[in-house]
Amino acid sequence: MPRTSTLLLSFDVNSGQSENPGQSRNSGQSRNSGQGGNSGQSRNSGQSENLGQTGNSQRNEVMLKISASLRKNWPALLSAAIILAAWQLAANRINMGHILPGPVQIIKRTWELRESLFLHHLPSTLETVLCGWVLSTAIGIILAVIMHISKRAEAMLYPLLVITQTVPVMCISPLFVLWLGYTMGARLIAVVLSTFFAITLNTFSGLESADIRKKELMRTYGASPLQIFLKLEVPSAFPELMTALKLTMPWAVIDAAVAEWLGATQGLGYFSKRMITKMDGAAVFAPILVLSVMALIGMRIMKLIDEHFVKYRNEI
Repeated sequence: MPRTSTLLLSFDVNSGQSENPGQSRNSGQSRNSGQGGNSGQSRNSGQSENLGQTGNSQRNEVMLKISASLRKNWPALLSAAIILAAWQLAANRINMGHILPGPVQIIKRTWELRESLFLHHLPSTLETVLCGWVLSTAIGIILAVIMHISKRAEAMLYPLLVITQTVPVMCISPLFVLWLGYTMGARLIAVVLSTFFAITLNTFSGLESADIRKKELMRTYGASPLQIFLKLEVPSAFPELMTALKLTMPWAVIDAAVAEWLGATQGLGYFSKRMITKMDGAAVFAPILVLSVMALIGMRIMKLIDEHFVKYRNEI
């Protein structure tokens, strides 16, 4: 009997010890899970707060940029508002929409004709402008480099370049239609002839304006003509080239429309000409509005490109 009671007593003690660790582990796990949940909630709330602060800061930056832009451009915006208001008042006074539609009537008519303008005629004009302008830029740069490298080439090419600018493009565009028909090639020639001259002369002037002292210093250090051209002359010509590109962008838009006016089967210029026969003044101005917006967007893109490459010029 004493042995039996001793065994039973030891068994109760061991079982109690085995139960207590399980309970402690369970309680520990529950505490850990509670701490993990709290930490997870705190992390989520912190992330949401960070996202909210980031969104607020981005909105503040956008508002600051808009306000700075308005402060910088308010004279232009004010003058444009005055001109448009005077135009609208004059149109209301005359009350002859087929002759002088107001800005409000033009915007309404543009919206009514949006499908025909933006889906059918705008792509054709945009293709003519971009292809002609890029081709003109390539031709102008190549001619400027040739004239810069060879003085004999400069003496031969310069008079020919001047001759190409003595005849208005509007006068000779019908000849291109006669020779090439109502094709894109005729319109491209008109755009190239009106824009490549300024690109050629500005690029050539920029190449020639490279600092002579820096050029002699590079020769002293053993720089090759190609290195001098790439490291000194090209960066010096880049501002002049960008000026020419910004100058010729509106020209390309105008001459593309003129070429379409004189001989094409689609395009914004062709659309405006067709609307004249219908005596729809607002519809005549609608493609002109689209062309103006397109030129402004092109100028803005060129300005952004110029600002981006300022860093490149400074590094060189």
